[in-house]
Order: sequence, then C-alpha cells, then structure tokens
Amino acid sequence: MEVTGIIQACVSGLLMGGVYGLVAVGLTLIFGVMKIINFAHGSFLMLGMFITYWAFVLFGIDPYVSVFISFAILFILGVLTQIFLIKPVIDTPPHNPLLVTLGLYLFLDNFALMLWGPDFRTVKVSYATKTFEIHGIIFSFPRLLAFLFAFVVVFGLYFFLKKTDIGKAIRAISEEKTGAMLMGIKVKRINYITFGIGAACVGIAGSFIVPFFRVEPGVGDNFIMMAFVVMVLGGLGNFVGSLVGGIILGLSEALGAMFLPGSLKLMVIMVIFMLVLLFKPSGLFGSKI
Repeated sequence: MEVTGIIQACVSGLLMGGVYGLVAVGLTLIFGVMKIINFAHGSFLMLGMFITYWAFVLFGIDPYVSVFISFAILFILGVLTQIFLIKPVIDTPPHNPLLVTLGLYLFLDNFALMLWGPDFRTVKVSYATKTFEIHGIIFSFPRLLAFLFAFVVVFGLYFFLKKTDIGKAIRAISEEKTGAMLMGIKVKRINYITFGIGAACVGIAGSFIVPFFRVEPGVGDNFIMMAFVVMVLGGLGNFVGSLVGGIILGLSEALGAMFLPGSLKLMVIMVIFMLVLLFKPSGLFGSKI
C-alpha cells in the first residue's frame, strides 16, 4: 500500500506539474525575449480563469472550449500592456519595468476584488470529479486533460518559434537584439506579439485549471511563485525546460506532502531551487529559446 501511495503521489504531482509548466511558459517567453520579469503574470492567470468562469455561467460554454476566448482576450491584453505600460520603460533601468508589472498586478487583483468580491467560485461541469483507475492508481480526468493540453500548447509553441517567420524573428531578438534590428526585424512589433503570446499562454492555463481549481481574485498568488521557481529550474528563457521544471516541481510538491507535515512540503521545492542556483544557475536546460 505504501508503494501504491507513493506512485499515486507521483501521478498527482506529474499531472499538476504539467500545469505549473504551462503557467511558467508565458513568463519564460517574455523574459527570454525582453528580459522582463512580469509580476502581473499571476493576475493574467486569474483573468483567464474568470473569463472561463463567466463564459460557463452566462453562456454555458465548456471550459475547454472557452480556451479560445481566453487566448484571444489575454493576447489583446498582453499587447496593450506592452504598448502602453512596458514600451515607455523598456529601455530604462531594469527595476522600472519590474515596478510597472508589480503595479499592474496590484491594480488587476484589486480591480477583480472590487468587481467580483473575495468569494470562491467553482465551475460545476459533469466531469469535474470524474476519475479512472489503472492498476490501483487513480487518475483525475480534468487534471489529465490539463496535463495533455499543456504538452500540446508547449510543443505547438515550440514549432511556432522554429518554423514560422514570426517565431524566427522572436528567436533572433532573444539571441541578439541589435543584430536583429540590422537585419530589418521590427523589434517593437515583435515585442508586442511576444508579450501577447506570453499572456495568452497563461490565459489558456487559467481555462485548463478551472474545472478542478477555485476561482477568486487572489488565485494567481498560488501560482506566480511556482512559475518563478519553474522558470529558474528549467532555464531562464527556455520554455521547453519550463515544462520539465514544472513536472519536477509538481513531483517534489506531491512527494513532500507525503513525508512532511503541512506547509513544510514547500521546503523540498526550496531546497531543489537553492541547489540549482548554487550548482547550475543557468537552469537545468540553459537559457536558449
């Protein structure tokens, strides 16, 4: 039974780790191209969750269908954020963009609190509690779907960056901004697209987790710290590494919860985080997009 319990914890951690990786992908992409740490990333996740929640409550749209709505709205929000908030300070000292995104995080969370109040909300879909069993190991259906979709999104983004002209331009700017400008790449326009894609990715993650996670204005706080840790683990700017880092984090959290009481499970995550910073500060997979 103990071995079964450990395997069950690994399965649960693996499924949640895919979600952590997807949340971190957008953050990683933005940092890899523009070297900006977006503190409002968790707030974008929260907005994606609320978009999905209201789409279900008002129009009966399934959360996995409303992914397309979340993607579109968060992409536009990301582009507008880049145009009106980030662009004016992008060439100033690094702490200025950081403070701008911190201010945006405070504004969005408090604005959501004013609009919708502090109460938890849930989306009651028919498959929310659906599970299936394989050799005594229980799999949560919505968590498994979120995990699989996370892989689809991450590798779809990977091929987008490798095979499309816009993707190649994004990679060029991440490698050498000045050289990209000399080659005729419109850096400002690519920055708009990059920030939009980063915000859209976390909006997608928000839609994926709504069937099994509460929706409330402060929900992003539960994920933003994890996203920062995942980004460092996988490698700053390496979004495939972010997915692997998310899985490592999910497994560490689940196994830590088995053997350590209460919030001490986070100690396992912090120990891994510090070891990576000490011995491989560039992350497990380096910093290349």
